[in-house]
Amino acid sequence: MLRDQSSDRARREADKAFKPVRTQKPMTDYAKDQHSFNQNRERLKAERLAREAKPKGRSE
Repeated sequence: MLRDQSSDRARREADKAFKPVRTQKPMTDYAKDQHSFNQNRERLKAERLAREAKPKGRSE
C-alpha cells in the first residue's frame, strides 16, 4: 500500500514538473497595431491627467 502511494505521488510530481507549456500564438499585424495604439492611448491619458491635476495658475 505504501509503495503504491509513493508511486502515485512521484507520478503526480513528475506530471506537474513536465506538464506541457501553453504557448501563445504569434500576434498578427492587426493585433500588434492595436496593442501599440492602446499603450500609446493609455500613456497620453496618464500625461493629460497629470497635467490637469497640477494647480491652476502655475506655469512650469
